[in-house]
Amino acid sequence: MKAIVCAILGLQLAVLSVHAAAPAAQEKSLDEVARVATIMIDGDVCQHIVTARALEHMLKNDPRDEWQAGDNYDVNNDAFIQTKKTLIRLAMLASYPVNVNLWMPVPGTQDIQLVIFNKYNLSQFAGSEDNLEQSMPPEMQQVLKTGTRLTVTRQPGMLSVLAPVRNSLGDIVGLVEVVASTAPPAQGG
Repeated sequence: MKAIVCAILGLQLAVLSVHAAAPAAQEKSLDEVARVATIMIDGDVCQHIVTARALEHMLKNDPRDEWQAGDNYDVNNDAFIQTKKTLIRLAMLASYPVNVNLWMPVPGTQDIQLVIFNKYNLSQFAGSEDNLEQSMPPEMQQVLKTGTRLTVTRQPGMLSVLAPVRNSLGDIVGLVEVVASTAPPAQGG
């Protein structure tokens, strides 16, 4: 029993030490994951995740059916699963809970869509799960325009690094949000 208690306490101390570490160390860690994500995420595959049918419903407002975009949202499974697995593996590069989310611009609009939202439901930008798209935040516009990674601390207790996703021609077709909580985990009782 003593060994189990020691192991649990050791794990708790390890988790707390990550959060007690200087914010600069966490930012550096997230930035490294974001750098690797830019290299590893296949933009050509990402461009095929959302189906033409889903995009059509997203771009067409029907006053008689406000939920049509969500009800008719579908993805190309192979592209979705391949990309989701890569995002999950990238998150595992950090030694603490991290989300690596995929955001893609909505063609013909100034909006952006959260295409893949991962395990811990962490994001500084995600709104309601009912909204498939939203106005593009200035930070995302900057990354899509410049192609440089950007650290964001828009919400207290959260840290994100945004990084571009490129296709095989080098065009920026989306971005990833590498995000973690900066607050220590809540103590359960």
